[in-house]
Amino acid sequence: MRSLLMASGLSIALLVPAMAETAKNTVQLIPHRAVYDLSLLRSEGSRGLDSARGRIAMEFGGNACEGYTLNYRQVTVLDSNETGPRTVDTRTATFEAGDGQSMRFKSTSSMQGLTKDGVDGDAKLAPDGTLDVRFKQPRNATFAAAGQPVFPTEHLKRLIEAGRKGQTTVSVRVYDGSDDGKKVYDTLALVGRRIEPGAGSGLEETVRQDAMANMARWPVTISYFTEGAGERTPAYTISFELYENGVSRALKLDYGDFALKGELTSLQIQTAAAPACQR
Repeated sequence: MRSLLMASGLSIALLVPAMAETAKNTVQLIPHRAVYDLSLLRSEGSRGLDSARGRIAMEFGGNACEGYTLNYRQVTVLDSNETGPRTVDTRTATFEAGDGQSMRFKSTSSMQGLTKDGVDGDAKLAPDGTLDVRFKQPRNATFAAAGQPVFPTEHLKRLIEAGRKGQTTVSVRVYDGSDDGKKVYDTLALVGRRIEPGAGSGLEETVRQDAMANMARWPVTISYFTEGAGERTPAYTISFELYENGVSRALKLDYGDFALKGELTSLQIQTAAAPACQR
């Protein structure tokens, strides 16, 4: 019995440092509010624009124990000589379980003040990776997809983990409940070299604050592809610099015929410690 106790004590002594190292390496996404001012970066092709402006306001909260919340709004004014100015207003609210296995989502969008049918639903991943979605709005319906898709926060974590490991690509299927809620995107993310804390010119004052000053970041470009055979031209592409705590700066939203630039103009960090998970 004495030798068994000694062996158990030795095992615990060896396990504690390993557990501490695992906790240290776990991706910790910080709750924050961010505002990005949008402007036209590039325009070409048949659907090109003469000007564009807008704003993204987002609030990210929660933790791995309680789950993650996101409230997102993007208002964009797109102007061209052919169609005149058009105002697009998109609002999304989501809750993702901390284990990445389920998500609730609700979104609405309007153009020129006319609201389209919103989408409201619940999505779950089965043990075999199959996606099961049940809608409450615009009508009771279901949607399913195979291929082990992930939800947006889990995707974000994987990008940060890839950056830490020096991996340059991340290819996963992503479901975010957008559009009519019945699309799963194939994504390819390119992750650049780690940028050391504080490095680079032209950093906004918002990311020079104490909570961000010691954070590394990586340049990331994500291409989103709709399902189906044929030429694999991305539906859209998003580029940004991703900080280790989940904050992003230097946005670029590329829709093909035009691209928008997003400048981080406001950032509020919630510094309260996350609660310990109950085991």
